Amino acid sequence: MDQLSDIDQWRRYAHEQRARGRRVGLVPTMGALHEGHGSLVRAAHEHGDVVLATIFVNPRQFHNDRDLASYPRTPDADFAAAERFGVDCLIAPSLVAMWPNYPEPTATTVSVRGISDHLEGVGRPGHFDGVASVVAKLFAITGPCRAYFGEKDFQQLGVIRAMVRDLALDVEVVGCPIIRDPDGLALSSRNVQLTESGRARATALSRALALVAAQPARASEHRARLLESLHSSSLEPIYAEVVDPLTLVPSSDTNSGVARALLACTVDGVRLIDNGPVQLVAQGE
Repeated sequence: MDQLSDIDQWRRYAHEQRARGRRVGLVPTMGALHEGHGSLVRAAHEHGDVVLATIFVNPRQFHNDRDLASYPRTPDADFAAAERFGVDCLIAPSLVAMWPNYPEPTATTVSVRGISDHLEGVGRPGHFDGVASVVAKLFAITGPCRAYFGEKDFQQLGVIRAMVRDLALDVEVVGCPIIRDPDGLALSSRNVQLTESGRARATALSRALALVAAQPARASEHRARLLESLHSSSLEPIYAEVVDPLTLVPSSDTNSGVARALLACTVDGVRLIDNGPVQLVAQGE
């Protein structure tokens, strides 16, 4: 496995791979790698890509300094995991390389309006501007590629797809299924911050999603069931919403077809998100 940190070398590496007729697959991460990241690498290899994985804890997408400071950093374990997953080139740029003026703001910010404004965007102002800005930079350095993201961060995936579409970037965004532990908890780098009892409580998110996925219903009924399920497990949701899977606009009782249920809760001080498909039945059907 090759290892790079210099942006110019990273750019040249990707260019050389394309010059050899190979499609570049990009797996952006913030480290603390787990099997969810491994599934993205495997998906890239299944597409026949040479896989570049980036590790960069992007400070511009954190809501506060405490959250940034507590984010898990495991560089030695990440190197071993990346090698085990089959990453061809692991890229770990420095903060000064990515944001030379940090902590001063950059003159340029990428903002994807509308889809960024609700759900995670409400409680974490500026979060998606930070995400879109850093991902745009990753794409600019890497050049034409396929980019792989997990569906666990479903709103983030929508933001990135909208950015790529609006800016006509030469990037194919590939969404990959959520990977779960046997108890149903969606894999996340933040899960290591949960206590044993907190982890047990956190499984209520996947149970609530399984409940609404089992039976078609109106959007309002799905929302009520999500809330009831979470409250019965003593969890107070930050949000429990049913939305259009493309626009993330909240679904109404006149909508039918496939929608997406999105949840967020705080457990042990850790913000957890999860989501899954639901079937809508329009009122009167």
